[in-house]
Amino acid sequence: MSSSEENLKEELFLRYSFIADEGQEPLRIDKFLVNRIEKATRNKLREAIDANQVKVNGKSIKASYKVKPGDSIDVMVDKEPNELLIIPQDIPINIVFEDDDLMIINKEPGMVVHPGFGNSDGTLLNALAFHFGVEVDSKGKRPWLVHRIDKDTSGLLVIAKNDEAMTHLSKQFQDHTIERTYNALVWGSVEQPEGTISTFIGRDIYNRKKFVTYMDEEKGKWAVTHYKVLEDFTYTSLVQCNLETGRTHQIRVHMKHMGHPLFNDEFYGGNRILKGVVFSKYKHFVENCFSIMPRQGLHAKSLGFEHPTTGKWMQFDSDLPHDMAKVIDKWRNVKSTYSF
Repeated sequence: MSSSEENLKEELFLRYSFIADEGQEPLRIDKFLVNRIEKATRNKLREAIDANQVKVNGKSIKASYKVKPGDSIDVMVDKEPNELLIIPQDIPINIVFEDDDLMIINKEPGMVVHPGFGNSDGTLLNALAFHFGVEVDSKGKRPWLVHRIDKDTSGLLVIAKNDEAMTHLSKQFQDHTIERTYNALVWGSVEQPEGTISTFIGRDIYNRKKFVTYMDEEKGKWAVTHYKVLEDFTYTSLVQCNLETGRTHQIRVHMKHMGHPLFNDEFYGGNRILKGVVFSKYKHFVENCFSIMPRQGLHAKSLGFEHPTTGKWMQFDSDLPHDMAKVIDKWRNVKSTYSF
């Protein structure tokens, strides 16, 4: 292979190497890798396998190959889309406020905020590129993401429209002067009606897509969540969470740390019955709630900050999305009638 071809591969692919543990049970190669490569999907990995970009012990394998103890696995996967090249797409977005410096978006659940591995388009940034009429935003006008929320989390986001606004808003996030309030539907009745969760949050060593709490600062970043129970439905609770820091999956991880995973949070174990007796009528009720809200029950409800130009305090609030509001009403009615 020529040096130019090798350089091209370095530009287009990310490389990973793994050694399967001695206690590794037989597991399909795509399932093995999806838990070890951040943002990877099984479809994307199967494409890499079919293109001979995954080798075990130096040899190409099929997607059905099962990893064995001691296997040496080398992977090349396509790099994420260039963050500076956003293709404009006419995707509806709910604009709550907009001026020359910033925009407030009420994001719908299911929308990815930024293009990434497995999500090259259809994102909020693609929609913003269309709204602003820009295609290449590396040097000219561009929408700046000051912060992000998960794909299946709904709610308010602030977008900076110029460098000055980005700098000013980012400093407010850094100084923890931004006010962010979330509503979370969690499993169980929270023992203390309000309190503060303070831990370090870092990646799970067994699944790099997940985050866990640590008490060792070398394993994660400091994270602080203040919470208050708004309503107790016996088997679930509606909790207000105020972020002092903004770590990835912070509320989801902290509520699981407390023993109260978010309702229907598949990633952190909330997509099964965790409270209440499992019998047909109750089970049917919970499954119906899952079908109404096929995502974690989390909404970024309010946002407050100092305007980067005027210095005026800006405060925004949003209603719960229909799916989450409907599920909460169902739990509220159950609490009042105890129909099970």
